Amino acid sequence: MPGRDIETFHVHDDGRWMNRLEGGEIFPEVYELRSDAVIAGRELAKKRKVQHIIRNEVGNINQRNSYR
Repeated sequence: MPGRDIETFHVHDDGRWMNRLEGGEIFPEVYELRSDAVIAGRELAKKRKVQHIIRNEVGNINQRNSYR
């Protein structure tokens, strides 16, 4: 069974960025900059050998990278 992908997303109520498992658990780290969240999300995706989905400020998928 493949692992769940990692999503980097924008938190609308405070403007910061976070990472989560697709459709589920949110990782506790919060980032002021999108670029910092993307770097952390990429590392998580590589470690888990899954896709990294990067969403923009309104929630649309901006980029998708596979580390499978």
